[in-house]
Amino acid sequence: MKSMTCKQLGGACDKVFQAETFEEISALSKQHGSEMYKEGEPAHLVAMQSMQHIMMEPGGMQKWMAEKRELFDSLPVD
Repeated sequence: MKSMTCKQLGGACDKVFQAETFEEISALSKQHGSEMYKEGEPAHLVAMQSMQHIMMEPGGMQKWMAEKRELFDSLPVD
């Protein structure tokens, strides 16, 4: 298992996600983001807006995913 925080994934808090693969970490982060959006949590809403701007740039999503995957791959196994 590897661990990443919400902040490491572009979010706003120190919640830790643990998973075997980057895809699993991404899914956990997305679920957390959805919960924070529904709650209207201000810091997460700001982080989401920032990420939206990055994702809207040409190739932004691919670049973001590659950077986060590289970070995940470099992490030690828990």
